[in-house]
Amino acid sequence: MISMRKLAAMSAVAVLAAPIASAQAEELSIATGGTGGVYFPLGGGLAELINRHVEGYSASAEVTGASVENVALVARDNSDIAFALADTVYQAYHGENDFEGRPEDNIRALASVYPNVVQIVTVEGSGINSLEDLRGKRISVGAPGSGTEVSARQILEASGITYDDISAERLNFNETADALRDGDIVAGFWSVGPPTSSIMNLAATRTISFVPMTDEQINAALEVEPTFAAFTLAGGTYDGVSDDVSTIATPNVLIVNADMPDDLAYEIVKTLYENTEFMIGTHPAAKDMTVEFSVESTPIPFHPGALRYLEEVGAEIQDHQRP
Repeated sequence: MISMRKLAAMSAVAVLAAPIASAQAEELSIATGGTGGVYFPLGGGLAELINRHVEGYSASAEVTGASVENVALVARDNSDIAFALADTVYQAYHGENDFEGRPEDNIRALASVYPNVVQIVTVEGSGINSLEDLRGKRISVGAPGSGTEVSARQILEASGITYDDISAERLNFNETADALRDGDIVAGFWSVGPPTSSIMNLAATRTISFVPMTDEQINAALEVEPTFAAFTLAGGTYDGVSDDVSTIATPNVLIVNADMPDDLAYEIVKTLYENTEFMIGTHPAAKDMTVEFSVESTPIPFHPGALRYLEEVGAEIQDHQRP
C-alpha cells in the first residue's frame, strides 16, 4: 500500500517532469547526400542554425542517396527537410520521367540555395576529351537515386548517347573519385556545387581534367530540361585545371512536405537568410544563397511559410511558385 507521503512525492515529481517533457525539442531530420558532396556539409550547417535559432526544434543531417531518394523521403514524411536538384524536384512534382504516374505533388520549396554544376571528370591518359569519347567506355553516372544520375542521363541522351552505348557504373562521389584514381573507370559525372571535396582529393593524387560540353550539346540539353542553364566552370577551381570549362548547372532546392507547420517553415527560411555568412563558412557554394537566386530559379510552389518571409522582404514571386 502506497503511503500518502509517497503518493504526494510521486505527484510532485510528475508535476515537475511535465514541463521538462513538453520543453524537449522536436527533432527534424535533414536528408542530404553522400559525405563527399555539398549537401552534407550544408545540411550540417542548416541543422546547427536550427538548433541555435529555431525555438522548440533540433535538427540533424542524414547521409542519403541524394535527390531522387530525398524527394521520396520528404513526400512520405520520412524526412522533414531535404536538398534536391531542381530538375528532380520539377519532375517529381509534375509526375514526369522517373516519377511518371506517381507525382509527388505534396512537396513544397523553402528556397533554392545554390547551383549544382555538372562536372564530367577524367584523368590524364584516359583519352577522353569529349562526350563522344564516352561511347563504349566504363563511366560513373552517379549514385542510384541521385540527381547526378538524372542529369547525366539527360545530358547523354540529349547528345544521342544512351546507357546502351556506355558501361554505366552507379557510384557515389567518393566511390567515383576512387574508381578514377584506380583506373576502374575513365570518367565520372558529378552534379554538385564547386569546389567539392571528392574532386579536390582526386586532384591531389592524379592529374585531372574536365570533359567540356560544346554549344550544340548545351543547347540540346537545355531543350530537354528547362531547369538547366549554361555555366562556365572557372579555371583554377581545382588544382591543375587552369582553363575554363563549358558545362551546365542546375539549382538546388530545399524542400519540405506541404504539411510542415507554416510558422516552422517561416522560421527556418528567416534563419537561413539571416545567417548566410555562417552557411558560406560551411561551404563556399552557399555564396549564391540569396532571395534573388531563390525566386529566379525555384521550379515548384513555395511553402506558405516561405512565401510569408519572401513577401515580407519584397521578393517578386512568380505565378508557378504559389500553391
